Amino acid sequence: MPGLKSELLAEIDPEKLHRTRVSTHPARILLLYGSVRKRSYSRFLTEEAARLLRTLGAETRIYHADGLPLPDSDEKHPKVLELREAVTWCEGMVWCSPERHGAMSGIMKAQIDWIPLSLGAVRPTHGKTLAVMQVSGGSQSFNAVNQLRILGRWMRLLTIPNQSSVAKAFLEFDEAGRMKPSSYYDRVVDVMEELVKFTLLTRDVAGYLVDRYSERKESAEELSKRVNQNKL
Repeated sequence: MPGLKSELLAEIDPEKLHRTRVSTHPARILLLYGSVRKRSYSRFLTEEAARLLRTLGAETRIYHADGLPLPDSDEKHPKVLELREAVTWCEGMVWCSPERHGAMSGIMKAQIDWIPLSLGAVRPTHGKTLAVMQVSGGSQSFNAVNQLRILGRWMRLLTIPNQSSVAKAFLEFDEAGRMKPSSYYDRVVDVMEELVKFTLLTRDVAGYLVDRYSERKESAEELSKRVNQNKL
């Protein structure tokens, strides 16, 4: 194969997928939601998910987007730094958005746009797990979760198969913001259970799972150019 640099393409090593060293700390999950309303159903659903995650033994953080500036403005803003630190800390994420005009909310997209593919030598999202959820004011839809899946792939997150879409969300939460028993609630339990399992399964081998031939090739070529520069 003339187009292949065979020295950069090793056989898949099953041993690297079998963890010899297993992390024992709780799974670290960051939850983002796409609204700043006082009575926010995406926040209620996110808080319910966080309770379930903690019940399953995970450690959670919920990021609140109040005060987050628009993307491409102040990268040193405290809310931007808080978000990026939380993304670096976590091993998995939950993204929950309301569906507005057939799409995720602008607040949800702004948070994701502030998450870089790399922070220096650190790639804060690569190989981490992701669960996606949405709430709707009307009938059940999957527009927002479908868009979130596209973004998860773009950010090189391992998006789990299951997802949650809560229709007529105003009927599914009580006055205190707790989710009522229903099939929608059962699905959220399913999603969080699956997320913790996938996180524990992949977190110690995430670097190997997303290691790419094309990037190894690019790095080797850049190194060769740098090392073989003519002396000035």
